[in-house]
Amino acid sequence: MRFRGEMSSNGSSLSIKVEPQESSTSIAHKAIYISSSSYDSVLYGTMTTLSVHEFPTTKKGQDIEATVAVSNFQEGHTDNVNAIHAGWAIEPSFYGDNKTHFSVRWTADGYKSTGCIDLKCDGFVPVNYAPITPGDILEGKSKISVKIFKRPSMFVQKKDDGDWWLYFGHDGGSITPVGFWPKTLFNNLAGHANTITWGGYTGSNVGDSSPPMGNGQWPGENSASFQDIQFVDSNGSGYAPAPWPGGVHSDVTHKKCYQISVFTNGMFHYGGPGGCTD
Repeated sequence: MRFRGEMSSNGSSLSIKVEPQESSTSIAHKAIYISSSSYDSVLYGTMTTLSVHEFPTTKKGQDIEATVAVSNFQEGHTDNVNAIHAGWAIEPSFYGDNKTHFSVRWTADGYKSTGCIDLKCDGFVPVNYAPITPGDILEGKSKISVKIFKRPSMFVQKKDDGDWWLYFGHDGGSITPVGFWPKTLFNNLAGHANTITWGGYTGSNVGDSSPPMGNGQWPGENSASFQDIQFVDSNGSGYAPAPWPGGVHSDVTHKKCYQISVFTNGMFHYGGPGGCTD
């Protein structure tokens, strides 16, 4: 799935989104929460636990993703989003199968000419003895199961070196480093982030039905979720976002196919059966 950077502003706050790129042959949808930010916001990362799901029926031309994005963007440079993503993706056209993969990506210019998925270019630096490598297959549960595997992921910009580190844990286990993005990859993100997003995405070819999102169920107790959502301060410690609607706001493209619950107690549910052709 190709991504793009986008910004909107009402003068006092802004919405920075790095999201699937539509084209003349593809359609993208999302159900996400976005931190309520301004150009002056200073964020050093996020940590969350997200459920992992499988859809073996996903075909080429369809994409299903759940991801966290940490981004920064300078006023007057609306086409120059710096962003880091981590989460899971089912993307047969990229991975060559319909399995669920641990997926990361980055860009320094809104995905126009820099960045890539996983380790397809220089950028993300894996560490030795990491518990997982970008592109590895993740286990999950289909929409008919009520048992959902969750895995925490954490972005933290280290005070001592300024690089952006990715930590990973699986099914309630402790989180350990996977690798890092050197600060030299970025310009405005080299210092800090000013927007963070969490949520689900889908992509499909024009004229085809869009795939399910999350685990294919409407938001509810047994649907896909992001839990234990926190921002990260400059010391690497977590703190809770302000209660909705002050600290975060939602963005859903097609509510007939996908929806998102209220953000409460650091969590939300999201998803839907898909089936949209527009």
